[in-house]
Amino acid sequence: MVNPLNFDVRPGGPVSEQFLKHHIFSFDGATNFIRQLPYGRNKSKTDLTTVFADGCGTCSTKHALLKQLADENGFADFKLIIGLFRMNAVNTPKIAATLNKYQLGYIPEAHNYLKWKNQVLDYTHRSSSYTDFEKDLIEEIEIQPHQITEFKVTYHQQYLKAWLATEQGLNLTLDELWTIREQCIADLSV
Repeated sequence: MVNPLNFDVRPGGPVSEQFLKHHIFSFDGATNFIRQLPYGRNKSKTDLTTVFADGCGTCSTKHALLKQLADENGFADFKLIIGLFRMNAVNTPKIAATLNKYQLGYIPEAHNYLKWKNQVLDYTHRSSSYTDFEKDLIEEIEIQPHQITEFKVTYHQQYLKAWLATEQGLNLTLDELWTIREQCIADLSV
Protein backbone atom coordinates (compact mmCIF):
# COMPACT_ATOMS: atom_id res chain seq x y z
CA MET A 1 0.00 0.00 0.00
CA VAL A 2 1.26 3.50 -0.86
CA ASN A 3 1.70 5.88 2.07
CA PRO A 4 -0.45 8.96 1.25
CA LEU A 5 1.91 11.13 3.32
CA ASN A 6 4.89 10.16 1.17
CA PHE A 7 6.04 11.70 -2.10
CA ASP A 8 9.18 11.80 -4.20
CA VAL A 9 11.40 14.86 -3.79
CA ARG A 10 11.88 16.63 -7.11
CA PRO A 11 14.67 19.10 -7.92
CA GLY A 12 13.78 22.75 -8.22
CA GLY A 13 13.55 24.46 -4.84
CA PRO A 14 16.39 25.24 -2.43
CA VAL A 15 15.09 22.91 0.29
CA SER A 16 14.44 20.09 -2.17
CA GLU A 17 17.95 20.53 -3.58
CA GLN A 18 19.46 20.19 -0.09
CA PHE A 19 17.58 16.97 0.62
CA LEU A 20 18.60 15.55 -2.76
CA LYS A 21 22.21 16.60 -2.13
CA HIS A 22 22.04 14.51 1.08
CA HIS A 23 20.67 11.51 -0.89
CA ILE A 24 17.18 11.89 0.55
CA PHE A 25 14.68 11.24 -2.23
CA SER A 26 11.29 11.00 -0.48
CA PHE A 27 9.24 12.80 2.15
CA ASP A 28 9.46 9.68 4.34
CA GLY A 29 13.24 9.84 4.03
CA ALA A 30 13.16 13.55 4.89
CA THR A 31 11.04 13.02 8.00
CA ASN A 32 13.29 10.17 9.16
CA PHE A 33 16.34 12.38 8.65
CA ILE A 34 14.74 15.27 10.57
CA ARG A 35 13.64 13.01 13.46
CA GLN A 36 17.22 11.79 13.90
CA LEU A 37 18.74 15.27 14.15
CA PRO A 38 19.46 16.43 17.70
CA TYR A 39 17.35 19.20 19.21
CA GLY A 40 19.27 22.48 19.07
CA ARG A 41 18.99 26.06 17.93
CA ASN A 42 20.13 26.97 14.45
CA LYS A 43 22.43 29.80 13.48
CA SER A 44 19.66 31.15 11.24
CA LYS A 45 15.91 30.66 11.34
CA THR A 46 15.44 32.62 8.12
CA ASP A 47 17.60 30.26 6.03
CA LEU A 48 16.02 26.89 6.74
CA THR A 49 18.80 25.01 4.97
CA THR A 50 21.07 25.80 7.95
CA VAL A 51 19.46 22.74 9.55
CA PHE A 52 21.76 20.69 7.28
CA ALA A 53 24.92 22.68 8.10
CA ASP A 54 24.17 22.88 11.82
CA GLY A 55 23.22 19.20 12.09
CA CYS A 56 20.37 20.05 14.45
CA GLY A 57 17.09 21.90 14.64
CA THR A 58 14.23 23.00 16.83
CA CYS A 59 10.56 22.20 16.41
CA SER A 60 10.33 25.45 14.42
CA THR A 61 13.17 24.96 11.96
CA LYS A 62 12.58 21.22 11.49
CA HIS A 63 8.87 21.57 10.70
CA ALA A 64 9.23 24.77 8.66
CA LEU A 65 11.86 22.95 6.57
CA LEU A 66 9.49 20.01 6.00
CA LYS A 67 6.61 22.36 5.16
CA GLN A 68 8.82 24.16 2.64
CA LEU A 69 9.83 20.79 1.15
CA ALA A 70 6.15 19.83 0.79
CA ASP A 71 5.31 23.21 -0.81
CA GLU A 72 8.21 22.99 -3.27
CA ASN A 73 6.92 19.58 -4.37
CA GLY A 74 3.30 20.61 -4.83
CA PHE A 75 1.91 19.27 -1.54
CA ALA A 76 0.43 22.43 -0.04
CA ASP A 77 -2.07 20.39 1.99
CA PHE A 78 0.61 20.00 4.68
CA LYS A 79 0.01 22.77 7.22
CA LEU A 80 2.59 24.31 9.56
CA ILE A 81 1.04 24.84 12.98
CA ILE A 82 1.90 26.71 16.16
CA GLY A 83 0.26 24.98 19.08
CA LEU A 84 0.34 26.61 22.50
CA PHE A 85 0.46 23.95 25.19
CA ARG A 86 1.06 23.69 28.92
CA MET A 87 4.71 22.59 29.02
CA ASN A 88 5.18 20.74 32.29
CA ALA A 89 7.33 18.10 33.97
CA VAL A 90 5.09 15.27 32.72
CA ASN A 91 5.04 16.08 29.00
CA THR A 92 8.58 17.54 29.03
CA PRO A 93 10.56 15.81 31.84
CA LYS A 94 13.85 17.57 31.06
CA ILE A 95 12.45 20.88 32.37
CA ALA A 96 11.28 19.56 35.75
CA ALA A 97 14.19 21.05 37.73
CA THR A 98 13.71 24.52 36.21
CA LEU A 99 9.95 24.51 36.85
CA ASN A 100 10.54 23.35 40.43
CA LYS A 101 13.16 26.05 41.00
CA TYR A 102 10.63 28.75 40.10
CA GLN A 103 7.64 26.94 41.64
CA LEU A 104 5.78 26.75 38.34
CA GLY A 105 3.43 23.92 37.45
CA TYR A 106 3.83 24.72 33.75
CA ILE A 107 4.71 27.39 31.22
CA PRO A 108 2.62 27.99 28.09
CA GLU A 109 4.94 27.03 25.23
CA ALA A 110 4.63 27.57 21.49
CA HIS A 111 5.36 24.32 19.65
CA ASN A 112 5.55 23.82 15.88
CA TYR A 113 4.37 20.71 14.06
CA LEU A 114 2.68 19.75 10.82
CA LYS A 115 -0.89 18.76 10.09
CA TRP A 116 -2.04 16.76 7.13
CA LYS A 117 -5.83 16.76 6.97
CA ASN A 118 -6.62 16.13 10.67
CA GLN A 119 -3.48 14.14 11.42
CA VAL A 120 -0.84 15.83 13.60
CA LEU A 121 2.74 15.07 12.56
CA ASP A 122 5.50 15.86 15.05
CA TYR A 123 9.08 15.21 13.91
CA THR A 124 10.89 17.16 16.64
CA HIS A 125 12.79 14.11 17.88
CA ARG A 126 12.82 10.33 17.45
CA SER A 127 9.91 9.62 19.74
CA SER A 128 7.84 12.80 19.27
CA SER A 129 4.13 12.24 19.28
CA TYR A 130 1.01 14.36 19.41
CA THR A 131 -0.02 12.41 22.48
CA ASP A 132 2.94 14.04 24.30
CA PHE A 133 1.08 17.36 24.45
CA GLU A 134 -2.45 16.65 23.16
CA LYS A 135 -4.19 16.87 26.54
CA ASP A 136 -2.24 20.05 27.37
CA LEU A 137 -2.98 21.88 24.11
CA ILE A 138 -4.42 25.36 24.66
CA GLU A 139 -4.84 26.65 21.10
CA GLU A 140 -3.32 26.36 17.65
CA ILE A 141 -2.96 28.46 14.51
CA GLU A 142 -1.61 27.85 11.03
CA ILE A 143 1.46 29.79 9.94
CA GLN A 144 3.89 29.88 7.01
CA PRO A 145 7.58 28.91 7.27
CA HIS A 146 8.80 32.54 7.33
CA GLN A 147 6.64 33.15 10.43
CA ILE A 148 8.77 30.97 12.75
CA THR A 149 10.88 34.02 13.57
CA GLU A 150 9.43 37.32 14.78
CA PHE A 151 5.77 36.36 14.34
CA LYS A 152 6.08 33.25 16.51
CA VAL A 153 7.94 35.11 19.26
CA THR A 154 5.43 37.98 19.27
CA TYR A 155 2.46 35.59 19.27
CA HIS A 156 3.97 33.59 22.14
CA GLN A 157 4.90 36.64 24.20
CA GLN A 158 1.46 38.21 23.77
CA TYR A 159 -0.10 35.01 25.07
CA LEU A 160 2.33 34.90 28.02
CA LYS A 161 1.58 38.52 28.90
CA ALA A 162 -2.16 37.80 29.00
CA TRP A 163 -1.53 34.59 30.94
CA LEU A 164 0.56 36.42 33.56
CA ALA A 165 -2.28 38.93 34.03
CA THR A 166 -4.72 36.13 34.89
CA GLU A 167 -2.48 33.89 37.00
CA GLN A 168 -2.88 34.65 40.68
CA GLY A 169 0.25 34.43 42.80
CA LEU A 170 2.76 34.69 39.97
CA ASN A 171 4.90 37.70 40.70
CA LEU A 172 6.86 37.59 37.47
CA THR A 173 7.37 40.06 34.68
CA LEU A 174 7.18 38.96 31.07
CA ASP A 175 10.98 39.30 30.84
CA GLU A 176 11.46 37.10 33.92
CA LEU A 177 9.06 34.47 32.58
CA TRP A 178 10.76 34.54 29.18
CA THR A 179 14.14 33.99 30.89
CA ILE A 180 12.70 30.96 32.72
CA ARG A 181 11.26 29.72 29.43
CA GLU A 182 14.66 30.15 27.75
CA GLN A 183 16.23 28.02 30.52
CA CYS A 184 13.62 25.35 29.85
CA ILE A 185 14.54 25.38 26.15
CA ALA A 186 18.23 25.11 27.08
CA ASP A 187 17.32 22.12 29.29
CA LEU A 188 15.92 20.40 26.20
CA SER A 189 19.23 20.69 24.35
CA VAL A 190 21.12 18.73 27.01
